[in-house]
Amino acid sequence: MSVLVYANSSEGKFKKATLEVVSYGRELADQLKSDLTIITINAEEPKQLEKYGANKIITVSDNDLGFNAKLYAGIICEAASDNNIKIVIIDSSADGKYLAPLLSVKFNAGYVSNVVGAPTNIEPFTVKRKAFSNKAFSNTIVTSERKVIGLSKNSFEIKENPTTAIVEDFKPNLSSTTIKSEAIDKASGKISIADADIVVSGGRGLKTAENFKLIEDLAEVLGAATACSKPVSDMGWRPHGEHVGQTGKPVAANLYVAVAISGAIQHIAGVNASKTKVAINIDAEAPFFKAADYGIVGDAFEIVPELTKKIKEFKAENV
Repeated sequence: MSVLVYANSSEGKFKKATLEVVSYGRELADQLKSDLTIITINAEEPKQLEKYGANKIITVSDNDLGFNAKLYAGIICEAASDNNIKIVIIDSSADGKYLAPLLSVKFNAGYVSNVVGAPTNIEPFTVKRKAFSNKAFSNTIVTSERKVIGLSKNSFEIKENPTTAIVEDFKPNLSSTTIKSEAIDKASGKISIADADIVVSGGRGLKTAENFKLIEDLAEVLGAATACSKPVSDMGWRPHGEHVGQTGKPVAANLYVAVAISGAIQHIAGVNASKTKVAINIDAEAPFFKAADYGIVGDAFEIVPELTKKIKEFKAENV
């Protein structure tokens, strides 16, 4: 079974999640004793993927081609068919989750999402994935000949495996679509929650919108994204785009800091994939403490400024 990875790029640049997917693809190709093929769309430097084990890189260049899940599914499916691919791997970004079901239908493939590791068995093809809002794992068997794998963010180590790749330009047969993108608005000067390795989140316990300056200051010294709980966004203290949890944006960061968030089950379910979780709360009985790896019981208005100050001092001493 040959392997194809869709290497997602943003404004031509590859992000950490893309390198995780390519590294995963290389390991799976090694298990299958096959080559690893990569497909990129409007990437600036596709050759850099040689560093992570690509044997062949298929490049699509079309400045008029913005992200469109239907068109991208057609492009990937056509490339996979032309190269006799049986397994396609994509990331679990918002675009990836939108793309995957369309691709699996067009490719006539079984789709397994939230995968967290290389296959534990090839015959039958078995992968471990997150289930029940990240509260459990499922060993899932994919019986279809063709397969689409959605790799969960932050679940596979980036591994360098230098190769020399064949680079091939690809001119796909683009299907017609009624979906058109008229404008894309992006926040500038901020780290996005989807890309952040560290996320600092505030809850209703901060009492007012103005007090979120504590969250912003801590996030700045950590190089982190800012986030909030659902009640905070509902009250208009923070933008809805910062709402994280099961009913907001999922978080799978290396470090998630929850400040003055009690920890409703929906919030914990949405951030539980983070590797290390820290809770700061004045209420020692707050549910989040049960999910946290580290907990600080105390007043956030005293703890957070002191924590921010200490991190600044540490960074100044270690420049």
